[in-house]
Amino acid sequence: MNIIIRPAKIEDLDILLDFEQKIIEAERPMDPTLIQDQKISYYSIKDYIIANDTEVIVAEVDGEIVGSGYGQIRDRKKFFKQKQLGYIGFMYVKEEFRGKGVSQKIIQYLYEWFASKGLEEIRLTVYDDNPRAIRAYEKAGFTKHLIEMRKNLND
Repeated sequence: MNIIIRPAKIEDLDILLDFEQKIIEAERPMDPTLIQDQKISYYSIKDYIIANDTEVIVAEVDGEIVGSGYGQIRDRKKFFKQKQLGYIGFMYVKEEFRGKGVSQKIIQYLYEWFASKGLEEIRLTVYDDNPRAIRAYEKAGFTKHLIEMRKNLND
């Protein structure tokens, strides 16, 4: 299987918006704080495609877009050693292509993009209830760093 990773184009927007909704659909059961009964959006994908500080990419197999992700340069607070970090988000791979190295190729492409921008640190967030994604990120070299906790006072 030949996986091609390339920057997204505006013409890819419809499929990318569909991927976003599939991500939200998968994450809603993991996050009771999300609005459950109406369409929501996480990302400004169109803006990200044209932004200088964000690289939206797609994975293609035989001309079909099968995955996505983005790398974004984010400013850090003054007390950190590095002034900026890389952030990875919008990771999605169509179900029939999972486990075939697509996400690893997306992440590797983003590593190279961040390195070309002079960044040293990359971060991402993932739900604790998503062990498959956690394993994929660990396979790509990520390690757990912080744990975010929550408490609903009505529970």
